Amino acid sequence: MSDKFSFELKAVSGGAGRAARLGAVTTPRGVIRTPAFMPVGTAATVKAMFPEDVRAAGSDVLLCNTYHLMLRPGAERIASFGGLHQFMNWDGPILTDSGGFQVMSLSKLAKLSEKGVTFQSHIDGSAHELTPERSIEVQCLLGSDIQMQFDECTSYPCAHEAAQASMELSLRWAVRSKEAFEQYGGKGQALFGIVQGSVYPDLRARSIEGLVEMGFDGYSIGGLAVGEGQDVMFETLEKTAPFLPKDRPRYLMGVGTPLDILGAVERGVDMFDCVMPTRSGRHGQAFTWDGKVNLRNAAHGEDTRPLDANSSCPAARDYSRAYLHHLIKAGEYLAPMLLTQANVHFYQDFMAAIRAAIAEDRFAAFASDFRARYRG
Repeated sequence: MSDKFSFELKAVSGGAGRAARLGAVTTPRGVIRTPAFMPVGTAATVKAMFPEDVRAAGSDVLLCNTYHLMLRPGAERIASFGGLHQFMNWDGPILTDSGGFQVMSLSKLAKLSEKGVTFQSHIDGSAHELTPERSIEVQCLLGSDIQMQFDECTSYPCAHEAAQASMELSLRWAVRSKEAFEQYGGKGQALFGIVQGSVYPDLRARSIEGLVEMGFDGYSIGGLAVGEGQDVMFETLEKTAPFLPKDRPRYLMGVGTPLDILGAVERGVDMFDCVMPTRSGRHGQAFTWDGKVNLRNAAHGEDTRPLDANSSCPAARDYSRAYLHHLIKAGEYLAPMLLTQANVHFYQDFMAAIRAAIAEDRFAAFASDFRARYRG
């Protein structure tokens, strides 16, 4: 395994434009096969799953949240335990976000300035400050393999003037994040820049220009999946992803549903994360090749079929829908455990099928067949 971070573009597919990309991100802790979906381990755990089961489902990489971990148990404490990988018993790559989105969405009385953000913890009300320098320091203390620049994510809708001011602030923070990474970053670690600009093509173009000029190991597309709707998201991706460097991974943050992922892969995106498969599992919803199944519905109480008789996942294959429905209605802990495992398996099987379709240059047909079958 290389002690350096790198990205290899192996194939493209998809008919007109041939935008879908097959690749591999190499890190000192393992290879991330792309297109890749990253299960979210908010507080150093993928909720309701053992780390070894997350790996067995086919996950190459996890996402962990800087904001949550800096508040509890604390970045310095995790560093004293040998870093996040050792702390959570995960030996594969870890990507951490910058904490900026959570600061603005979860914290109390957050105040934004050129320096950064001051805020009160949503846990105990204690005062904190998060700057580009502190965000990178925290991520390096955690020891993540891929880190994000500190940025501001606008809400939707957002006026052009406000989106421009936010994007320019994120560019200035990108400079400071990169300088901090040069100070704190270790061998084999990578830093991604984040493209902002809401739904405005001119702002996205300016953001890309500034970030590429700085030079990052990869590029994240932020500020989407915040209420703009799928059509607008895809339209914005079409005017963003093709202009990013072809020899760097492209990461669409916080997305999403299987149909969201499929459409984004068509438009040249390589990496994804979302809480949807785990959160849905905890609330009685399963993902299958035929669409979503709400196991809370009374109709499943007499259904002896498994979620998927042909699945490699025991949770989807070996338990009846009637039993899963019973566990949910009874409030048993096993219900979210089984459904989360089934959902993470489905997402990883879905990504594996996408990768195989691109490798065999049949991605357009795969996408068409999936849409015809899947009930979104």
